[in-house]
Amino acid sequence: MPVEIRELHIRVNVTSPQNEPASPGGAPSSAPGGNGAGGAGNEEIIAACVEKVMEILQNKTER
Repeated sequence: MPVEIRELHIRVNVTSPQNEPASPGGAPSSAPGGNGAGGAGNEEIIAACVEKVMEILQNKTER
């Protein structure tokens, strides 16, 4: 006789890893600074994201 499952309850607890060192001030290390020193790094990340999005769009049109 088969068993039918009508409801499934999933509970997840998310915690941050304990072995990562905390950055000063409690802010994440990837947060943008007020002095604009990370501008070149941000531009590289944006360019990589745009390139990836263009690849995905091109793959969709080829299908």
